Amino acid sequence: MTESVIPIFDLRDHRYRSMTPVIPRVLAAPSGLVADTRGRPLHDLRISVTDRCNFRCVYCMPKEVFDKDYTFLPHSELLSFEEIERAARLFVAHGVEKIRLTGGEPLLRKNIEKLVEMLARIETPAGKPLDLTLTTNASLLARKARPLRDAGLTRVSVSLDAIDDATFRRMNDVDFAVADVLDGIETAQAVGLAPIKVNMVVKRGTNDAQIVPMAAHFRGSGIIVRFIEFMDVGASNHWQMGEVLPSAEVVRRIHEAFPLEAVAANYSGETAERWRYRDGAGEIGVISSVTHAFCGDCSRIRLSTEGKLYLCLFATEGHDLRALLRGPHSDLEIASAIAEVWRARTDHYSEQRSDPAVRRARADSKIEMSYIGG
Repeated sequence: MTESVIPIFDLRDHRYRSMTPVIPRVLAAPSGLVADTRGRPLHDLRISVTDRCNFRCVYCMPKEVFDKDYTFLPHSELLSFEEIERAARLFVAHGVEKIRLTGGEPLLRKNIEKLVEMLARIETPAGKPLDLTLTTNASLLARKARPLRDAGLTRVSVSLDAIDDATFRRMNDVDFAVADVLDGIETAQAVGLAPIKVNMVVKRGTNDAQIVPMAAHFRGSGIIVRFIEFMDVGASNHWQMGEVLPSAEVVRRIHEAFPLEAVAANYSGETAERWRYRDGAGEIGVISSVTHAFCGDCSRIRLSTEGKLYLCLFATEGHDLRALLRGPHSDLEIASAIAEVWRARTDHYSEQRSDPAVRRARADSKIEMSYIGG
């Protein structure tokens, strides 16, 4: 398989620093269950397939940072599909059951459906298929939905921060229309990529007036809207606590318009708190990583565009898995190194955020969401 190389600038970016995982002296075959220092299992793998995006959302890739001169990764630095598949198999052997493809905008990666096809062939040790999903801004989804479904993708999550067109255009900052996102959602639903989840990042004073209109638009459609607190991911979005609208306020506003009742989580470690409409018109979710940390049962690990492992969305450094994948190492050696990385994991930044000293120490060194994947 051949992928085209997009001309870019040389890579010089402090955010990509990392250490090479150590291969332990005593190798052990994966048992399907590995736990970190807090007893958290490894269940979810998020794979960023590109650091590029065609949107410039104000909370993720603001134009003043990600301008025409911004240095993106050279294509040769990215993990190949074969390297991603190999890594995914090793993670699944350790207990991963869910893989999410992210970016940047993952549909910008050429032949992404080929990668989906490769990953869809992987089974868990118990012989079950993976929960294989993808997060997208839906700009290319109308064209890609059928090939992705045919390749084995099970469902998609779509980023949409307003149902009002003018508000949405301001937030994506490239003048992209809501109607085109909705077209992508409709096409994805028609081909069976369901249930679709729509993710709305809520930023107080910017788009919080869209909470109830978003809920109203998708009520009864079978689509689940998840309202996400504006988070301090990376160093470029100029995060301020005063711009965070707590999820409790989101639920209150929607409940006043459409009465809600709480629903139990689908599984341990689920990030979204679930609520359903009392009249049976579906459900919503709220993700409260600022006001209600869920570090205690976080089971996610992230693989960056060029093969670095990050143990937390708010990480400051990674583990260079690509160095092992491109070296003379066996699957057993790499799997053993992955297990050592996870067993040493202590991350719980969302529980520490309230400490100003912790925030200051990490303010300029956290990895950008566009690179690590949301």
